[in-house]
Amino acid sequence: MSNKVELSLQDGMRIAHEFLGALRIVDDGDELKIVGSIRRLRPVVHDVDIVFRPDTHIALKVSYLKEVEKSVEVHKWGYKLAAITYCGVPFDLYFSTPETFDTLLLIRTGSKENNIRLCSIAKSKGWKLHASGDGLFNERGERIAGDSERSIYDALGVPWQEPWERG
Repeated sequence: MSNKVELSLQDGMRIAHEFLGALRIVDDGDELKIVGSIRRLRPVVHDVDIVFRPDTHIALKVSYLKEVEKSVEVHKWGYKLAAITYCGVPFDLYFSTPETFDTLLLIRTGSKENNIRLCSIAKSKGWKLHASGDGLFNERGERIAGDSERSIYDALGVPWQEPWERG
C-alpha cells in the first residue's frame, strides 16, 4: 500500500467522486455509499471507503479493466473486498449482497470506537454483530436486525446516531 495520506474532507470527497466518474458509476445513493471518515464528515481523511450493491460489483470490475487500469494499483481484489490505490489515495471497496448492504454501511462508516461499543453491547446480551455485514444475531443464531442501520441501534436499545455523530 502507499504511504499514509492526509486529505481534507473536501479533497477526499472529490477524489472519491473522481474515481466513481472514471468507473462511469453515478453516486445516486442507491447503488453505493461512500462511507468511513468521509461519511462521518471528519475534517481529515486518510482513505476512501465505498460500499457497493451487488449489481455494481460486475460493472465495477469491467469498468476498471477498461477505464482506470493505468491510475489504479490493486493490492487485493476479492468477492467481498478490494483494496486499491487510486491516484495515490488508498481505497477500500466493499461488495455487498442485498442482505449485507445496510449492516456494511454501519460497520464501514465506523468509527472503530463506535463499532466496538455496538459489538460490546451485543455481546453483553449474548448476541453477535457481524462485521461481515450479515447483521445482528441473537443467542439462538437468529438474525434479528440488519435491514437498516437504525434497526441495529433499535435492537440494541441504543439511541440512533447520525454518521457524523459516531466519532
